[in-house]
Amino acid sequence: MTASSPSGNETHARSGLRVPHRRGRGLKAVALGVVAALALAACGTRPSESAAAGDTSKPIVVGISLPLTGDFAQPGSEAKRGYEVWRDMVNAKGGVLGRKVELKITDDASNQDTVVADYTKLITQDKVDLLLGTFSSLLNYAASAVAEKNGMVFVEPAGGAPNMFERNFKYLFFAQQATAPHQADVFVDWIKSLPEADRPKTAAYPTQDDPFAKPVIESMQKQLEALGVQTVYSEVYPADATNFQTIASNLAAKKPDLVAQGAVFEDGVGLVRSLKQLNFSPKVLFQTSAPSNAGQYSDAVGLDNTEGVFYTVSWNEKATTPLNADFVAAYKKAYNADPAEDAADAFASAQVLQTATEKVGSIDQDKIRDWLHANTVDTILGPLSWEATGEPKGQFLLAQWQSGKVEVVAPSDVATSTTVVNPKPAWK
Repeated sequence: MTASSPSGNETHARSGLRVPHRRGRGLKAVALGVVAALALAACGTRPSESAAAGDTSKPIVVGISLPLTGDFAQPGSEAKRGYEVWRDMVNAKGGVLGRKVELKITDDASNQDTVVADYTKLITQDKVDLLLGTFSSLLNYAASAVAEKNGMVFVEPAGGAPNMFERNFKYLFFAQQATAPHQADVFVDWIKSLPEADRPKTAAYPTQDDPFAKPVIESMQKQLEALGVQTVYSEVYPADATNFQTIASNLAAKKPDLVAQGAVFEDGVGLVRSLKQLNFSPKVLFQTSAPSNAGQYSDAVGLDNTEGVFYTVSWNEKATTPLNADFVAAYKKAYNADPAEDAADAFASAQVLQTATEKVGSIDQDKIRDWLHANTVDTILGPLSWEATGEPKGQFLLAQWQSGKVEVVAPSDVATSTTVVNPKPAWK
């Protein structure tokens, strides 16, 4: 509830960079290109079949391709930090299966073709022992197909678009609590909990044409309409949109009680700035991933203007989940900054893979796959478990900016604040 990942993310698609329009084509549109690329990829010997698999004198090599440059560089770099913190913490305790962990990380440059080539090379040429996922549904859609073809477990930290789980893959696992269509459920539940007189009567739903953000908003709109909330505006804008004056003007004219935006990052900042210029402040503002980018978001919109903004998130720095305090401390020590959600999601993905590997006592891919399908893993995000398709079974957290910091306000058993700012204050 990267959502930083989407949010996982993608939170989570949580990017602090301008995203070209091609991202909005949807995942099925890239399938042909992925299949064509995979047809050229030879299947290599899996590490579980390698004679060196049990050699404790050699490190366990984990192959990862990340968008360290290009459109997803900001969340991709955070994911790299999360993986590195996990590696350092694990190695300080003796590694995995008595072997030190080595990360082999390549840069896919936020490109689908490159990510296919990267994971193909990691598996068939570098013969890595284990895999961890990249960032965004768009890249993981392609990357997970390579892993599936080669029979290797693929735990992804971001990539909750519904199309990810329509292929009936057996080796794919999404290491967040829920997929995009269920990300907003906790927000809808909060609205349901309000006295009917206090619920929003009208709502507007602008969303980026993004494979993660769009399903979140579509699901929310459907649920709120069933609750009696009238839709007064519903539009999808291109992923490369930079001018939000027209959208803001339409919203200001219709004056909805609730604005729910499917925002990645810059588009979320852009709409807030445009609404502020028009002096229209909705009673309730929800954005998907943009507010999870911590200091980047507050710096961009102004700290005072974050007050009362809702978003859903997979992780919170204050959570009392196992190892979370250690993760936060290690991250701050290594990078002299507060960890972002995307880093936490990556760390949790590595926890999932580590736990399964240690439970089965080997790097046998089929055994790891089967164990994950049958068990729950405790992570810094909380407990994670999966459907047969790799879709997680849990629920996101509802977060809100309050007094210059983020608080979790639902579910109540994990809330860090018992107060909910409602209505949202006017812009400063």
